[in-house]
Amino acid sequence: MNKITRRTLLRVGLVVFFVTVTTLIALNREQISIARFQGYGYLGVFMMALIGSTTVLLPIPHLAFTFTMGAVLNPVLAGLCAGFGDSLGELWGFVAGYAVEDLVDKWKAYPIIAGWVEKYGPVTIFLMGAVPMPLFDMAGMAAGASKMPVWKFYLATWSGKTLKAIVVAWAGSVGVVWLANLLGL
Repeated sequence: MNKITRRTLLRVGLVVFFVTVTTLIALNREQISIARFQGYGYLGVFMMALIGSTTVLLPIPHLAFTFTMGAVLNPVLAGLCAGFGDSLGELWGFVAGYAVEDLVDKWKAYPIIAGWVEKYGPVTIFLMGAVPMPLFDMAGMAAGASKMPVWKFYLATWSGKTLKAIVVAWAGSVGVVWLANLLGL
């Protein structure tokens, strides 16, 4: 089997795997509830972030969950768990960019983000991961399409996502107490 055929098979396999996992999550979406994951504590924070960032097309409010859990758990540990889950889930975007690099070129914002990724590499990934941004998936796809080493992508993603999650969890711990005091609870 020549190199082009192997690469094509790998790309098709990755797309099929990605679509299958996303479909399974979509079909079982009713099972993904905040009440269910809340009982798992830190593991629930990790799982909600992992699932939330894995499903590119299905919005799952994992940052809101991290905010809420920051009020009942240690916010730094909750942020670390969320950052770890979120960064693992973002590997899907990286793999998708590798698998379908020709398709993502057609999105309007993609060339801009791809230019940032090519010019600044992991710094772009870190900064886009550190702020709540729906376009992060495009950065992950650009990193995959540009053949950025997966370890650089993951380290930058983990750093940015974890920083963001710790801040969100800490804001939840402070915000809920502040709101309770304001309401006299």
